[in-house]
Amino acid sequence: MPNNPSPQADEVELRPLSARSVVLSLLLGLHPPELPVKDLVHCVEPFGIAGSTVRAALSRMAAAGDLRRADTVYRLSDRLLERQRRQDDAVHPETLPWDGGWEMIVVTATGRGPAERAELRAELARLRLAELREGVWLRPANLLRPLPDDLGQVAERCTARPDRPARELAAGLWPLDAWAGTGRALLAHVGRARHPSERFTAFAAVVRHLLADPVLPPELLPADWPGARLRTAYADYRREVVETVRAHGGHQVGPAEDVRAHGGHQVGPTDDLRARGGR
Repeated sequence: MPNNPSPQADEVELRPLSARSVVLSLLLGLHPPELPVKDLVHCVEPFGIAGSTVRAALSRMAAAGDLRRADTVYRLSDRLLERQRRQDDAVHPETLPWDGGWEMIVVTATGRGPAERAELRAELARLRLAELREGVWLRPANLLRPLPDDLGQVAERCTARPDRPARELAAGLWPLDAWAGTGRALLAHVGRARHPSERFTAFAAVVRHLLADPVLPPELLPADWPGARLRTAYADYRREVVETVRAHGGHQVGPAEDVRAHGGHQVGPTDDLRARGGR
């Protein structure tokens, strides 16, 4: 069974807009991730969210440990700074030339409870591995990202060269046609969206979809794979939002602090933290 199945082709999943999601998206995209209250209120207003609602959300987020406040400035908490780094890496993955090898993780730990097993499965999926069978996870060895320090305590890491044709194996591990179909539907939806709130929710869906991209070598992908187009559209939207922040006198983005200066990471929608367990 494929790991992390995507929605059916041509299905676009949009989530309701909230003050919390907009505030987190703005701060998660900023470097450093902080803004004064008045600038946060100004930046959220175009999405149809009242200032009183934003201020109430800020207070709740600070009480929950999502934000830290110093005088009138709100900043991401240390926990969410780590989340910011991981999300930046996930949306803009770094790849290597593929030599045909496969990364294999074999779970060796026993006697763990359901919660521990579920946490490990979620971590391996976040690393863009797919489960061949229970406890055996694979992916082409073309992705450069750090592995958790404690992974070696519960699993064995190997390099493999399966006998099955690589394209056939990849198609069995990931729902590639469904992911591509949803990606193309998202691009079409983004092209139709005009109101700031519509564009925000559309690009938030783009982020969630990119987090499920297996980031395979090009030779293993179906024709017309929309991954690069989704990333380009998202980068363009982030530039637009940066200009909005500038216009409202918010985060002072200098001439060199563009998308390239942060490896493509700027302001824009993010996946909802609670929906992903706050990780």
